[in-house]
Parts: sequence; C-alpha cells; structure tokens
Amino acid sequence: MAWMVNKQVPIGKWKRFHLWLGALLCWLCFMIVTPKITLSHKPHQFADMRNFLGVPNTLNVITNFPFLLVGVVGFVLSLQGCFFNISLKGEVWGWALFYGGIVGLAFGSAHYHLKPDDSRVMWDTLPMMIAYSSLFSSFMAERVGQRAGLSCLFGLLLIVLLSTAYARTFNDLRLCMMFQLIPCIAIPAMTFLYPPKYTHSRYWLWAAGVCLLAKFEDALDKKIYNANRYLISGHSLEHLCSAAIPVLFAIMLIHRTIRFQRLGDLKERP
Repeated sequence: MAWMVNKQVPIGKWKRFHLWLGALLCWLCFMIVTPKITLSHKPHQFADMRNFLGVPNTLNVITNFPFLLVGVVGFVLSLQGCFFNISLKGEVWGWALFYGGIVGLAFGSAHYHLKPDDSRVMWDTLPMMIAYSSLFSSFMAERVGQRAGLSCLFGLLLIVLLSTAYARTFNDLRLCMMFQLIPCIAIPAMTFLYPPKYTHSRYWLWAAGVCLLAKFEDALDKKIYNANRYLISGHSLEHLCSAAIPVLFAIMLIHRTIRFQRLGDLKERP
C-alpha cells in the first residue's frame, strides 16, 4: 500500500460561507418557483395492489425484505471494523448509520405499504432520508475529510428532522423530495471535483445511476406493470433496484484500498 499525504488546501471559512449562501439561495429559488406538493390520496394508489395470502399490496410489501437483509449485514460489518475497509471513526458512524437507515427503511416501507395513507408515509420517507444523509456524509468524509463528513452528517440529520416537521405541519413534501434528489446530483458532481481517498470510487457513480433508474421505475409504475402483463409493477421494481445500492457500497467497502491519507485525517487519528 502506498502511503502519501494529500496536500489539498482545505476549504476556508469564507469559501464555506459562500457555499452555504449559494445552497440557501438555490433552496429559496426552488421553493419559490415550484408548486406545493401536498400529501394526497393519489400517490398512495399504486399500480399493483394485489392481495396474496392475506397480505395487502403483497409485492410492494415483500420487496422490502432485501433492504432488511443487506441492511443488517452492512450494519454489523460496519461496526465490526475488519471486513469493510474503513480507516476513520467518522466513516464508521456514517456507514453504520447508513445501513441502519436501510434496516429502518425495510420496516418503515413495509409498514406503509400494508396500508398506504398520509399517516404512514413518513415511516417510509424518514428512514430513507436518514440513509441519504449518512451516505452523503460518508462521501464527504472520503473526498474532503473526516471533520467535513461529521459536520455534514449532523447538519443533514438536523435538516431531516426539520424537513419532516415542515412536511407534517405545512402539508408540503417539496423539502423531502428535494432532499432525496440531492445525493443523486451532488455525488456525481463532487466525484470530479475532489480526488478519491480510496480505490474503487467508480461505485459511487454506479450507485447514483442505479438510484436514478429506481426513480425512473417508480415514475413509470403503471406503465411498467402493464408492459410486463401485470407480473410486477414499477414501484416493486424500484424497491429491488434501490436495494442494489447498499449492495454496491458493500462490495466497494470490501474491495477498496487507501490511495493516500489526507493531512487533516492523519492529525485527527488517535
């Protein structure tokens, strides 16, 4: 293994201020130009609502099982510390919380699809947002540094709570939906801006592509269901496709090796 120090200049306070200001302005523009997305009964009407063996919306429920399987395995391996190649404690927290969010998504999504309605939809959305937050913070820890990753993790988790409260209080899902799309856009963009600390960084791009494919399948729920002669709906395929994302990251964590150590991370290590 080659050890070297990355001499990349850290982001200064003034530059960070401009980044946060730019993000705030983008958020304000988004909230101004987009219409309010309210909770309604229409989004709960999925194409495949068949009932097998007394389980409502059977396929939409059981296709959450892969989330549980890969989430539990990933959570245990993240904390174990010897199977996944994770070099810093900050990364351990990010990846463990990511896979923990995947486990929560398995239960929350299954609970929601048993009886889809407004009162249950947040059980489906909240674990997903926690997983996205943890994933993006892990990416920041890898590309920028451990301190940036941890700051991003706590900041995004706070935004998750605020977005959820906003959705429930003002009956507006725009913040939650925007939050889910940010990693799909930000991760590919930052991939070309910051050098990877580890090998196998292409898995980040593959995961972003799979995420976009899953969103595409969900948007074409009924059309996909009709096209395959009512075998499986686009929404169920979205579950299976999304479950491949933590699998890709598990493969990445197993096989990757350190390309270089950042100076800031070396100072923070015990």
